[in-house]
Amino acid sequence: MSVATVAADQSVCAPLPVLGRDVTVPLVTGGEVTYAALDYAASAPALQRVWDDVAAYAPYYGSVHRGAGYLSQLSTDLFENSRATVAEFLDCRPDDQVVFTRSTTDSLNLLAAVVPADCQVFVFETEHHASLLPWKDARVTYLDAPRTPRQAVETLERALADRVPHGPALVCVTGASNVTGELWPVRELAAAAHAHGARIVLDAAQLAPHHPVSVKESDVDWVAFSGHKLYAPFGSGVLAGRADWLRDAEPYLAGGGASRTVARRADGGVDVEWHTTAARHEAGSPNVIGVYSIASACKALTEAGFAQLVAREQHLIDTVREGLAEVPEVRVLSLFGDDAPRVGVLSFVVEGWNSSHFAAALSAEYGIGVRDGLFCAHPLVRTLLGSDPQDPGECGAPDATPGEPAGTSSGGAPTLNAIRVSFGAGTPDEHVERFVGAVKELVRDGAQWKYRTEGGRCVPDRG
Repeated sequence: MSVATVAADQSVCAPLPVLGRDVTVPLVTGGEVTYAALDYAASAPALQRVWDDVAAYAPYYGSVHRGAGYLSQLSTDLFENSRATVAEFLDCRPDDQVVFTRSTTDSLNLLAAVVPADCQVFVFETEHHASLLPWKDARVTYLDAPRTPRQAVETLERALADRVPHGPALVCVTGASNVTGELWPVRELAAAAHAHGARIVLDAAQLAPHHPVSVKESDVDWVAFSGHKLYAPFGSGVLAGRADWLRDAEPYLAGGGASRTVARRADGGVDVEWHTTAARHEAGSPNVIGVYSIASACKALTEAGFAQLVAREQHLIDTVREGLAEVPEVRVLSLFGDDAPRVGVLSFVVEGWNSSHFAAALSAEYGIGVRDGLFCAHPLVRTLLGSDPQDPGECGAPDATPGEPAGTSSGGAPTLNAIRVSFGAGTPDEHVERFVGAVKELVRDGAQWKYRTEGGRCVPDRG
């Protein structure tokens, strides 16, 4: 879909109101400018609707599940109704459980804690560290980065067919890459997993804020996502899906709320009967406001209409991609090629620039917030940059040797990192247009300010 086509499409909606949309920031060159938040892949700004809902509830805040008072009863209803809202948002199956966690990372660590002892886990090297690292107590097979969606499915099929023994297995896959934004063939991967007797968990942290997610249609066993990427405040997440492994495992956290009954034994020990519902893995006082904010965001996105949100985001994607394509020094990173469908996440490198230096200039001179580094997906970024998978390079900029520009290593070699721009339902056209213009100016004219390296990051030199 071209920019012109989308611009003429009456179904394209206006940006959704978000907090911080009118915040101004100072520029090192003088004056102030409205901040362009283009780091949605890290944390999206909270929707104004979500903030208003939380503010309206706040005076009625009370403990949940165990209080007899009116506010406790109201809060309990709100908490459990939020669970139902999330299940509807994800199009869960009737028997699925929705467990509230702290984040996608927490959700996947919870799942890693409940997999059977003899489970084999299959994960592509392209995953975010939240998906790549939690499986320390399982036998893990790391799969090479595929270069086409079809190759991803074929790679998984071969790995599953060759596994020995044929016990329980779990596949972990992203829905949309946090580095390239590319959509993965989730339904096809789920079919391959199930054909070989394996289960599959979908990391939807980057998918759920941009596209509808259906557990039924994709046929995944579990899905995980974070509130802070879904236009809700920090500190809440979801793991939703099949109940059996969750029900059969020891609680993720032991404590009040997870236990149904606790009694002393004659020998002085303690007998515990644990809940078999989602409460089994929600010990302690839950983050009621965080949970409610996720439910509010789910309702807001559903009511706005994903068809319109996707159409508008595609317009922004086209604006950025067409603008960057006009700069020969810019290389956009991709696994599946330029025509691969994606969400509003793009990473790139600029010839002659260290990415930390470039990102610092975008912020200090244009008021544009992007991300630079390896994006908690080190193996993937190293693959995309053509480096050795064992390369020990780190995010950020090394301390510059006297006489060298900030953001280069000794000898002038660029550090291993990239720049990521990301946007979504709350992004106005002006922000991405300013970004494209700033990239062109920086490449053509260079930075207007001098920068130095401090703590591994490039910062304006104000001395």
